[in-house]
Amino acid sequence: MVICRTCGVEHAEAIEVCAICSDDRQWVPAEGQQWTTLEELAAAGHRTALRELEPDLFGLTVEPTVGIGQQAHLVVTPNGNLLWDPPGYVDDDGARQVRERGEVAAIASSHPHMFGAQVEWSRALGVVPVLVSEPDRTWVARPDDVISAWNGPHEVVPGLTLHQPGGHFPGSAVAHWSAGAEGRGVLLSGDTIQANPDRTSTTMMRSYPNRIPLSAAVVERVTDAVESLAFDRLYDNFGHTITDDAKAVVRRSADRYVGWVRGDFDHLT
Repeated sequence: MVICRTCGVEHAEAIEVCAICSDDRQWVPAEGQQWTTLEELAAAGHRTALRELEPDLFGLTVEPTVGIGQQAHLVVTPNGNLLWDPPGYVDDDGARQVRERGEVAAIASSHPHMFGAQVEWSRALGVVPVLVSEPDRTWVARPDDVISAWNGPHEVVPGLTLHQPGGHFPGSAVAHWSAGAEGRGVLLSGDTIQANPDRTSTTMMRSYPNRIPLSAAVVERVTDAVESLAFDRLYDNFGHTITDDAKAVVRRSADRYVGWVRGDFDHLT
């Protein structure tokens, strides 16, 4: 098993170029494709860190960052836990900390950029099922029997459901946790809907690093899909949070986005 240094996604073996990075949503470094291993990363001093974000929700990061550098999330419920958007590195201490919060019922990702070391995390946590959105299954670079495809909505455990509005990828997903935010509901949005640095708005893109937008129709479709869910707080996959009134924030942000791509504000340019 090897890991792409650019995106942090595990591969069964080194190939000429990582398909995820050669796609127009990512990039291959100017110096070319580079691979690493868990052993090399451990020797370089990488480690996992787990911190509480709110009761029963933890952020999992790798320090220094690996690949894209996402913040994974561990949702703790009485019926089993979910590891969401797993990072591209796992160590014994990180796996121990995750296990101490209870049995992990499943590992899932919002989209292929966030597959990370999903199979390796599964093995470290006791051969946990890895759920991959059916439209994005072709992006799996390390096939394994622990992986199974799903189509939304898919209930992981009671009160914790995966939904598949698409957008960034055809199978781009969100995780809805009904008990989060003191019972008002939490949306773990990954890159499907990303919180902006102003903490009062969100956005959606085909490619964030390469600045490729989505159409107005797709933005409306994704927004409509999540508006059916009850949530007051939103966490993306890079440590940005809309702390309250998140559903209304997503709608206002979508309306602004659609207005700009439709040309409503061309007089300001």
